[in-house]
Amino acid sequence: MTILGAVGHALWLAFAMFWAILWPLILGFTLSGAIQAVVSKQQMARVLGDDRPATLAKACGLGAASSSCSYAAVAIARSVFRKGANFTAAMAFELASTNLVLELTIIMIVFLGWQFALAEFVGAPLMVAILAVLFRRFLSRRRVNEAKRQADRGLAGKMEGHAEIHMEVTEGSLWQRIRSDKGRTAISHYFVMDWVSVWKDVVGGLLIAGALAAWVPMDWWPKVFLTSHPLWARFWGPVIGPFIAVLSFVCSVGNIPLAAVLWNGGISFGGVIAFIFADLIVLPILDIYRKYYGAWMMWFILATFYVSIAAAALIVEFAFQAVGLSPHRGGARASELTIGFNYTTVLNVIFLALAAALVWRFMRSDGLAMLRMMNDSEHGQHEHHSRPSHP
Repeated sequence: MTILGAVGHALWLAFAMFWAILWPLILGFTLSGAIQAVVSKQQMARVLGDDRPATLAKACGLGAASSSCSYAAVAIARSVFRKGANFTAAMAFELASTNLVLELTIIMIVFLGWQFALAEFVGAPLMVAILAVLFRRFLSRRRVNEAKRQADRGLAGKMEGHAEIHMEVTEGSLWQRIRSDKGRTAISHYFVMDWVSVWKDVVGGLLIAGALAAWVPMDWWPKVFLTSHPLWARFWGPVIGPFIAVLSFVCSVGNIPLAAVLWNGGISFGGVIAFIFADLIVLPILDIYRKYYGAWMMWFILATFYVSIAAAALIVEFAFQAVGLSPHRGGARASELTIGFNYTTVLNVIFLALAAALVWRFMRSDGLAMLRMMNDSEHGQHEHHSRPSHP
């Protein structure tokens, strides 16, 4: 009974966390689907042709307008790199795709507070800038050409279909595109496709966060995060945060509940930011880098991403402290969540109705065929371009 009770407590906490982030996920994926429906991927390779600051800013903007799925971001980055995009710009797009998207921002505010969301928006461009400097200093043209030859082999990673399916609507103004039949159908397809992309990461993150919140004694975390030495803890957090992320296997928005557990456990503010930034160097994605670009480039990406993540998080830590924006300890919602008749339940009911409408339109417009095409592409078959029909 003790073991069953512990498992039940962990599962209950995981479900309570899911209930807390359900409406932000639906809202975020709906808005993300609307943006993806009117922003074409076809021109990315031409737009991202170099590593100038203006180009990297465009890469961040395009990333912020895309899906938050880490695997999809990695697949899209390789796709545009193969079509002629600059490698640094492709990596900048990748980082922005998982750190500047709307659904991540909303969930961070719900779980951690607005200071963390602001830190994400300040730190992500800083991380891209540091990465660009490292690439310019240490990445040779010969290594990039080797990575390009490996990328052109087309070895399958994960979520390849997300990178190759195109449903963008280009006729009319932005509002006309969104309101059109083709636009609404494209939104429904991107909405479902994004859920299919991230649900494993969300479930995994919730289960791990629930288990840690329920089973790990609260007096254990301070020893790991050196909370008895405040100055050392600030430097240690951005180092240990990415390490925990690499081993956790959790990426995309699924890492936010786990970040809340770590924050309540005593990791530094910068450590939380570094942990969230590090979703693109988890072990499964490192293996995809090996397939995409070769073993040398995988290790180079790991080293430069790690340094960029830790440095950006550390700068954010001290900058926010200097201007009085550091969050107060203990405000994260991870272990004290409840389910009742409150604003969260009302919003969940409203947005579940919206989700049901989008799924209904998806089903009526050959959506299942599109998912099969995604699956075929993921297993290394030829590229597909979706042309969804309309009810």
